[in-house]
Amino acid sequence: MCMNEQMGSLSNWEALRTAYHVARLGTLSGAAEALGVHHATVMRHVDLLEAELGCHLFRRHARGYSMTDAGRDLLQAVGEADVSFAKLSNRLRGQKDAIAGELVVTALPGLSAWLTGHLAVFQRKYPDINVTTVFDERLLKLEYGEAHVAVRAGPRPEDPDNIVRPLGHFKIGMFAHESYVRRYGRLMRMEDIPKHRFLKGIGPQKHSPLSQWVNTHVPAKAVVWESTDARALDDALYAGVGVWFTARASAALRPGLVSLMPDLSGLDGALWLVSHRDISRVAKVQALTRFLLENLPGGLAADNFTS
Repeated sequence: MCMNEQMGSLSNWEALRTAYHVARLGTLSGAAEALGVHHATVMRHVDLLEAELGCHLFRRHARGYSMTDAGRDLLQAVGEADVSFAKLSNRLRGQKDAIAGELVVTALPGLSAWLTGHLAVFQRKYPDINVTTVFDERLLKLEYGEAHVAVRAGPRPEDPDNIVRPLGHFKIGMFAHESYVRRYGRLMRMEDIPKHRFLKGIGPQKHSPLSQWVNTHVPAKAVVWESTDARALDDALYAGVGVWFTARASAALRPGLVSLMPDLSGLDGALWLVSHRDISRVAKVQALTRFLLENLPGGLAADNFTS
């Protein structure tokens, strides 16, 4: 017997499968035909395997190859592995083709209200999908499997391993809650900015275009609320604390927000739908990208805010 701990050092699965087919079919030519290789390749694999194991797997005779006791052990062990691999392959192929399972979608926090509504429609269409959303300023690494699909804002993502599709444009607006407007009035002109109260992002938020706009145009004494978190800024806006910015399509989903200065086109930008090349053809990923591309013509470009 030679099927011992030496087997653990053997890494040549191709040679193992070759020997398995020789054992199953009894001839080099039969194994070569089954594997689609030359019979000399089959002989070389068998010789390699026997040399590494240090024992004979076959007896050579005029009619072909018959198994030794070690060969029978090989046939059983590799045969079981081959069947298990085939079952695993079929199962994984089924998972790849099924529109089911977990689907992780990531985007900036400011897109949460807008994107969540569309994802809810998608999930009702495909009830076997379990949607996980990650709304974060941090860009999740698609190549590490942190998310399946990302909605990115700004310049076109340049990673060559990603599939990038244009999703339209988003329009940013300046807003205040109606409770704030009742107290301080509706800001409509640049010269009235010092009379109002503004929010501003700090920490991770300080480099955002919105916070940079505040730094450029708003006096420091008019900034009354700061936060490191984009969601907290949205909450403060909705609580009537002060003036802040959000996507117009998202604002339309939050009753009570009032549009202020109408022309802030310099803060608008592009939206991109991104998935990693390795999973872009998985059925559930294709279903979501197709759904978003078909149902979001123009992205957030349509200015449907009427207040």
